[in-house]
Amino acid sequence: MLLTSRSYSSDWRGTAEARILATGRLQTVSNDPAVISEILRSAKNIAVVGMSDKPHRASYNIGRYLAQQGYRVFPVNPALKEVMGGPCYPDLDAADAAARKLTGKGIDLVDVFRASEHVPPVVDDVIRLGISYLWLQDEVVHDEAVARARAAGIKAVQNDCIFRRHSAMLDH
Repeated sequence: MLLTSRSYSSDWRGTAEARILATGRLQTVSNDPAVISEILRSAKNIAVVGMSDKPHRASYNIGRYLAQQGYRVFPVNPALKEVMGGPCYPDLDAADAAARKLTGKGIDLVDVFRASEHVPPVVDDVIRLGISYLWLQDEVVHDEAVARARAAGIKAVQNDCIFRRHSAMLDH
């Protein structure tokens, strides 16, 4: 089941275990709070796929926030050469290579700011590169790709905001 950002609402109806989409369909892949906590505590090198250089865009602000919180952010956008005064990488392969060169280890988490229909190739790269965690931001949902990632041992979150989750974790 492929759901695009225009096919559902991000409003919660019920519990964290069941999101009812505007189409009336149920988001079948739920997010585990323990996985969210593990990701936020364990990931250090984060590739932000679809990061913008425009300060009014969510991807820019969340990437900046993550960097301010001590994560090493690797922007990924083939249309850009630089974001926030640093290099922007054309793909996950280049970001992972840069992370390995800078830190001795690759990307831990891929945070996706792309339309839902672009998720499957990102998941292909995450699986191929052996990246541990995948996060699909608000309104990015692809149950089949997330299920494939999880089957490959990748811990994944979809249709949730890493900024909101991280700031809530700091409040506790």
